[in-house]
Amino acid sequence: GYRVSLQGNFFGRNDTYMTFPEYSPRKHIKLDPPVNIQSNATASKCQIWWSVWNVPWYLTEILQYELQYKESSMSWEVALNKTLPSPQPQVEIEATELRSGVAYAARVRCKLSENENSYHSQWSEWSQTTVFQRADVPELSEKILNTKTMQYLFIPLSFGALLYLFWSCKLSSRYEIFRQKVLPALTFPHQLLSFSHSIVCTMGILR
Repeated sequence: GYRVSLQGNFFGRNDTYMTFPEYSPRKHIKLDPPVNIQSNATASKCQIWWSVWNVPWYLTEILQYELQYKESSMSWEVALNKTLPSPQPQVEIEATELRSGVAYAARVRCKLSENENSYHSQWSEWSQTTVFQRADVPELSEKILNTKTMQYLFIPLSFGALLYLFWSCKLSSRYEIFRQKVLPALTFPHQLLSFSHSIVCTMGILR
């Protein structure tokens, strides 16, 4: 660390009016804002990337970024903020988070990760902004998507119908075998009971 003293000369007398006995520069870092921020928006997502300037290479792996974006017509006070989990200078925004046909503005700032104990920094100033707009889905693409969806649904539905017919035929065959083999055996006791009843009735008449 360093020992920092601030001295002043008042009326010919030198006075030390503020002292930092253990000042560590690595604990008081403020980085320059990211530069060259760019964006590319499609119908499914928006990609944003940037560069860092004047940052030592051994600090780039422990950088932390915060993204801020909003509708261009709105103020930054109502912007959405995202703290990015990766030190990579890029991020993707899903199309579901963006309104179709609306222009957006985004900016980013950086600092050293709070999980790093050897260094400490505050947020940099915000970068310049990049403007992007979610692309609309063409009608042809929607039709193709619907056609593919029907194709994907047709296969399991057809398989289910064939499976149902197979089991129906199999159960019908088993029932026919059951009727031919088992039912005659079940009717024999009934016939025997009817014959016995006839004998009893005949003997009663003879008496």
